[in-house]
Amino acid sequence: MAATATDPKVAALAAARSLNPHPEKVVDEAFLASPFCDARDLVQVKYEMVRRVRVDKVPVAQATRAFGYCRQAFYEIAAALDAGGPSALIPGKPGPKGPTKLTAQAMDLVCDWLAAEPALSSRQLAVRLRDELCLAVHPRSIERALVRRREPEDAGDDVPIARRAVRP
Repeated sequence: MAATATDPKVAALAAARSLNPHPEKVVDEAFLASPFCDARDLVQVKYEMVRRVRVDKVPVAQATRAFGYCRQAFYEIAAALDAGGPSALIPGKPGPKGPTKLTAQAMDLVCDWLAAEPALSSRQLAVRLRDELCLAVHPRSIERALVRRREPEDAGDDVPIARRAVRP
């Protein structure tokens, strides 16, 4: 099946993050012969690879070659399927999953410093983080993290969040 730019299934698979980036690597004859199976559907490809090994008793090495994966990937996919079902086969969102420097512990320390000395600037906070935790953080990053931390508390207020405690 050729994928075109206007193919609604391709758009839906891409939106769901389950579009197979390499459908051409799927060469399993039984999979490709079925009108139901689509090599562009990453979840279906992964599920069928595991099913082929577990139900059809195909050797892992043969199944991984036929579906375009390596053996290690098979075991990871099978474990994900066992742990979370078919929805666990959808790849997660790319990119960082949370703060790497300004973690909750670092922000707790910053908030403690601000509670003790409200006049501290973001530059001074950055210097303290560097000295005490060996974290090189830009002052503006601290300001943004403080705003994010205050948002749930100030969500109902009509007054915008003042930058009184984090002067540049």
